[in-house]
Amino acid sequence: MSQPQKGVCAEPNLHAQYLLFNVVDDDFPAMREKLSRLLDLFEHFDDEHYEAMVSGVIAIGSSFWSEIYPHSSPQELVGFPDMQSEDRCAPVLPCDLFIQIRADRLDICHAVGIEVLDLLRVHVELVEQVSAFRYLDGRDLTGFLDGEDNPRGMKKIDIAVVSDNDPEYKGGSYIHVQRYRHDMSRWNALSLRRQEGVMGKTKEHNLPLVDSGRSSHSFRTKLTGPNGEYPSLLKQSMPYGDMLMQGLFFVSCANSSKAFSNMLHSRIFGDEMGHYDRLLDYSNAETGAAFFAPSIQFIKRHAKEYDDGKFSF
Repeated sequence: MSQPQKGVCAEPNLHAQYLLFNVVDDDFPAMREKLSRLLDLFEHFDDEHYEAMVSGVIAIGSSFWSEIYPHSSPQELVGFPDMQSEDRCAPVLPCDLFIQIRADRLDICHAVGIEVLDLLRVHVELVEQVSAFRYLDGRDLTGFLDGEDNPRGMKKIDIAVVSDNDPEYKGGSYIHVQRYRHDMSRWNALSLRRQEGVMGKTKEHNLPLVDSGRSSHSFRTKLTGPNGEYPSLLKQSMPYGDMLMQGLFFVSCANSSKAFSNMLHSRIFGDEMGHYDRLLDYSNAETGAAFFAPSIQFIKRHAKEYDDGKFSF
């Protein structure tokens, strides 16, 4: 059995802590063992504070995978798709590990984050930390609902988790993250009608606009998978910010890395008629990284498979 990490398909939470690390030593056996202990840490907090609905995700960066698990790699694990067209871009943040912590209590998110950092401290440097939160009834700080088209129930697993097409990595998930920064002054200067035109839906009731056009955010992100499935991504994005800076920390989980790449291409390059995602005129990506979150069994099994400097697979 290959069980996905709990955080991949968990229900939305009120709070999140996103931690991005680079590994600074080559003690990979210790790192594999500590990643397994992180799973135990998440489970402990979930048991002790069950009302907080704690979940976590451990994901390995595309460039770091071959170092920590050198025997093979997931079929579609590639670097983050660095794209740019005019002033629209998707910059890359070099990163080895992504740890997502979510809970319905802010203090628990903080406590888990401290424990994660204490466990990994001698092996890693913290590249970025972002605390995010649920805004109103699940809206982005632009005021529009976010992730309303996410799959539900068992459909989440179908969309977000690798199946039998890659048996060794069954139960894993391709993770892509981006931190977007909104230009709230320019956005708030738009009329409600203009905002709804950019998004392709109404603000209050989230109803589609029939005449929104091919440049709306809704149109440019509504892509189907290779078998016509929609949606092709499970989004776990959450707003972040303070009084001076606001944005969205984008997280997607999928059974294929191509799903995210196709969506990003649609947003940045658009089509041959120049229809790109107009939301990018008001929100810019400042980071981007690609990861793979292996199954629980994969992490635990490989934590034990090192003996006297030689792998035994």
